[in-house]
Amino acid sequence: MSGLLLLLGVIAVLAVIVIAIYNRIVALSQRTDQAFADVDVQLRQRHDLIPNLVETVKGYASHEKETLDAVISARNAAAAAHGPAAQGAAEGVLGAALGRLFALAEAYPDLKANTNFLELQRELSDVENKIAAARRFFNNAVQEYNTSIKQVPGNFVAPLGGFAEKDYFEIPEAARAAMETAPEVKF
Repeated sequence: MSGLLLLLGVIAVLAVIVIAIYNRIVALSQRTDQAFADVDVQLRQRHDLIPNLVETVKGYASHEKETLDAVISARNAAAAAHGPAAQGAAEGVLGAALGRLFALAEAYPDLKANTNFLELQRELSDVENKIAAARRFFNNAVQEYNTSIKQVPGNFVAPLGGFAEKDYFEIPEAARAAMETAPEVKF
C-alpha cells in the first residue's frame, strides 16, 4: 500500500511540474504575441504618417513622381504584410524608399524649411525610435520563448501543447544594406 502511495505521490509531483512548465511556455507565448502587437501599433503609426509626408513633398517636388510612387507602394506593401518575417522584409523596403524621399528633401531648400515637413520628419523619427524599442522587446520575448521550448524539460512539454519556434522581427540583409546606402540625387 505504501508503494502505491509513493507512486501516486511521484506521479502527482511530475504532473505539477509538467503543468508549471506548460504554463510558463503559454505565458512566454502570450508575451511574444503582445510584444508583436506593440510593434504592429508602432508600424501602423508610421504607415499613417507616410501619406502626409508624401503629400507635403509632392507640393515641392511633384516631378519626382517615381520616388513618391515607390514610397506609397512600399508603404502599402508594408501595411499588407503579416507576421514578423514578412513585415520585416516589407519594412526594410519601406525604410529604403523613405531614405530616398529624405534625400530628395536635401535637393529642395524650400521643402527642407517647410514647418509641416519638418514636423512630419520629427514625428517619423520619433516613431522610428519607438519601433526600434518595440522590435528589441519583441525579439527578446521571442528569444526567451524559443529558448524555453528548446531546453530540457520544456522540449518535452512543448510538443504536447503544439508549441513551435517563433520568428524574430528582422530586416533582411539586402533591405538593410539599401537603407544604409546613401541614395544618389540627380537633376
